[in-house]
Amino acid sequence: MNHWLVKQEPTAYSWEQFVKDGGTAWTGVRNFQARNHLRAMKRGDEVLFYHSVTGKAVVGISKVVREAYPDPTAEEGDWSCVDLKPVGALKTPVSLDVIKADAALAEIGLLRQSRLSVMPLKPAEFARIVKLGGG
Repeated sequence: MNHWLVKQEPTAYSWEQFVKDGGTAWTGVRNFQARNHLRAMKRGDEVLFYHSVTGKAVVGISKVVREAYPDPTAEEGDWSCVDLKPVGALKTPVSLDVIKADAALAEIGLLRQSRLSVMPLKPAEFARIVKLGGG
């Protein structure tokens, strides 16, 4: 199993809406590196849901329930999406400041490529964030 982090502005699509919907197609990714990460996701992979811009915190855990397929929102180009389903909220959101302050997370992609919306996580990074979130 692989681990991932996806970013979304809560004003556009929040964790709360994701939970209410019971899942979603993760569409609209228009960065080649992020697209390639979507294509590498496998059914059952665990994915952290990060609120970007407002809140700046990991707020929940989801799972890949459908592997990459053509993004229906793409009007042109070779773009992909996956389907995600919520697993559960973290007891305590893990803020960007907490992540920056944690030596175990010093190499996390969130800090090295802050604009990337889909990124892989090492198993230890995933586990550390979940632990920081009370899990």
